[in-house]
Amino acid sequence: MHASPPSPAAPSEQPGPAPEQPGSSAAQPAAPEQPEAILPPRPGPRSALLAGGMLATSLLLAGLVVLPAPYAVQMPGPTADVLGEQNGTPLITIKGATTYPTTGQLRLTTVSATGTPGFPSSVANVVRAWLSRSDLVVPTEELVPPGQTQQQLNDLNNQEMTSSQENATVAALTELGYTVPATLTVAGTTGGTDAAGKLKAGDVLTAIDGTKLGDYQALVTTLGKVKPGATITLGITRGGTGMDVPVVTGTRSDGSGALIGVFIDPTFTFPIDVKIQIDGIGGPSAGMMFALGIVDRLTPADETNGQRIAGTGTIDVTGAVGPIGGIRQKMAGALRDGATWFLAPKANCGDVTGHVPAGLRVVAVATLHDAVAAVTAIGKGTGSSLPTCG
Repeated sequence: MHASPPSPAAPSEQPGPAPEQPGSSAAQPAAPEQPEAILPPRPGPRSALLAGGMLATSLLLAGLVVLPAPYAVQMPGPTADVLGEQNGTPLITIKGATTYPTTGQLRLTTVSATGTPGFPSSVANVVRAWLSRSDLVVPTEELVPPGQTQQQLNDLNNQEMTSSQENATVAALTELGYTVPATLTVAGTTGGTDAAGKLKAGDVLTAIDGTKLGDYQALVTTLGKVKPGATITLGITRGGTGMDVPVVTGTRSDGSGALIGVFIDPTFTFPIDVKIQIDGIGGPSAGMMFALGIVDRLTPADETNGQRIAGTGTIDVTGAVGPIGGIRQKMAGALRDGATWFLAPKANCGDVTGHVPAGLRVVAVATLHDAVAAVTAIGKGTGSSLPTCG
């Protein structure tokens, strides 16, 4: 609705000067009458106090919007299709083997956060997060150790991302039947174990009781047959010299089997060239989704079959899927970006139960093999029978 322009006022006639009267001076026009000035009432003490209080409150609220708060806020972050591209570059590139197209999506999920060094949470942001069903407020020290800088945090996230990509590649190729040779170098020993006094950093494990360790899977499989407390003979290479070292095994912390008591830093020789490239995302929690993407690209079948599947979870070289943080925020982000299925680490089920957003179906997985089977079932339309949380 537009206002009409005002009509031009008609010209007004102004009276001319009165004619002179004989014997008198010219008449002077009368000064126009001035209206009385209308002054606003002077504020009383109560009005002044109220106005001052309102001003102070406004200033306080304005300050709270930007005032840093000692809390971290976790919220749904961006998601990305590992079968797709980022800025025109495929997230997964494979050379040396035939790859196949797909019609669906496998979306990794992330968490965005404030309260990290250089990105403080404001009071307003914290209040908004408290009122949100998808955000989480925690003391800052629960998210970032005291004294850690943003650069240190970025470096750690990048290291974990690089490690997760390597683990995903090994796990995926192993799942598909490839052999991935590895050199198993000792990075250190665990205090209190028999190995601590016998093995050194830089030693290379070559055999257990005569069984050669050509890859990491051979180490896992062979050690899995040993009873905790048994003495094994480790074949090692130290400084280029081979030797046998007897070691009494210990028991894994979860009681699931024997352990040697060493930290292994494996160096892998990949049978095909797999490159994973993604910017702006760090940490280890995309490992499972990367592994699923590699499996999907290297198999003729279209496992996703047009479905939009999201998920999260760390992965190790054996294909075990591990728990992650921020799973409620990741489920919310997955639903926001169109996913209808979500693969969650079985170890995270306690955080999932009772918090699944409407419209999203969660499948619990413990291994990469479980995850591949779940994606295949979802693509075939038989996902309703898959295990869930709770």
